[in-house]
Amino acid sequence: MKTITFLLLTIVGIAAAAEKTAPEGRAKKAGFSYPPEFSGAQTVIYKTVGETKLALYVFNPDGHKASDTQPAIVFFFGGGWTNGSPGQFEQQCRYLASRGMVAITADYRVASRHQAKAAQCVADAKSAIRYVRAHAKELGVDPKRIAAGGGSAGGHIAGCAGTLPGLDEPGEDKTVSSVPDAMVLFNPALTLAPVDGNDFGGFGARLPAEQLGAEPVAISPTHNVKAGAPPTIVFHGKADSTVPFATVEVFAAAMKKAGNRCEVSGFEGQQHGFFNFGRGDNSMFRATLTLADKFLESLGWLGGEPAVEKFFAKSD
Repeated sequence: MKTITFLLLTIVGIAAAAEKTAPEGRAKKAGFSYPPEFSGAQTVIYKTVGETKLALYVFNPDGHKASDTQPAIVFFFGGGWTNGSPGQFEQQCRYLASRGMVAITADYRVASRHQAKAAQCVADAKSAIRYVRAHAKELGVDPKRIAAGGGSAGGHIAGCAGTLPGLDEPGEDKTVSSVPDAMVLFNPALTLAPVDGNDFGGFGARLPAEQLGAEPVAISPTHNVKAGAPPTIVFHGKADSTVPFATVEVFAAAMKKAGNRCEVSGFEGQQHGFFNFGRGDNSMFRATLTLADKFLESLGWLGGEPAVEKFFAKSD
């Protein structure tokens, strides 16, 4: 038991550390503090569990009205299911709102603040997507064009929403689907159990069911892929030792075998968290966001050419 506990703490510690944006100045610039503070964003409570109120931070396009039917995306932050902040995806939200989407970054329960297990994080992700779809007319959203996005553990729970049966919050109206219509994932943890005897190492490897809150196979997107899963794009560093690149490759293979669209953009030499705003010179942030824009445009959700460079010209 001591060995298992040590392994868990080591893996989660590595993942949580990899989520940080390193230099203090960069972290402050990125605004990853908790609770987050956003200028110009609408705060909506999507779920209450006991005394915990979970919020969606909604960034609307200019001139947006409740009568609109714009595509939406809900982002989930990373942090090993242990910590993190909705602030991680603030800049992606601001940009996508400028392109006409309703862009949302969501809070959810984590171990450090709520003693939550991974299964509860998944339930919150499903609740958030279900809420946006159920309240589409109030939010000015097209209920058939809601994407889920996220990084690392946040990419995991977004991926779970798109693939897993069950793990819904008890008592919710399951006639409203919690399945996103597309997925935009950044170094996500998608393979939490061995595939053909290979566990790949890194984040999620050999974690026991009592720590995850569910059997590893039951909470592993790769193991639950079926036909009709949402079109997906994944951005991943090929030098990622926290969530090895191979774990994404097996997910993509399972998606394609089931007849689903899944694109993987691998970045040579890049490690975990490479996509974050404030990391290095922001070149990887811009590159991944530009490709995300093109992916959403390919779905017919955005129009025209990406404007990432222009939008962030004054940020650096």
